[in-house]
Amino acid sequence: MLMIECVAFMLVKYGSILVERRSQSKVLGPGAVAIPGCHLEDGETPEDGVRRELAEELEVEAGDLRYVCSLVDQSQDLRRIHYYAIESWTGEVANNEADELLWVRMANPGALDFSVDRLAVGEFQRLYGGI
Repeated sequence: MLMIECVAFMLVKYGSILVERRSQSKVLGPGAVAIPGCHLEDGETPEDGVRRELAEELEVEAGDLRYVCSLVDQSQDLRRIHYYAIESWTGEVANNEADELLWVRMANPGALDFSVDRLAVGEFQRLYGGI
């Protein structure tokens, strides 16, 4: 089975992360509350993928990227998701893709519909103290 390389990013602010309610037109998890992300393009590094997707989906430019973890998920196909946290960015957050954007407290990871996302939030809190 082919492994699909993906990235996901957590904009972090005041103990919360920005998540999306996925569009109903998505094949994987329509309507799910999830950490935003994307598939990597051929030859793209995870960091470049995060920066590209932030610009496309949210119209923001990341400051420093903090690597959180890489997790394998087999919800529909086999995916390796590289998670990053961003605590500073420039630009006003726009919504170009999701049905809705929400701020979720890191202390409430149960608000996320995918177990892999809940694990990544826990790992962020373990590594960085849930800033």
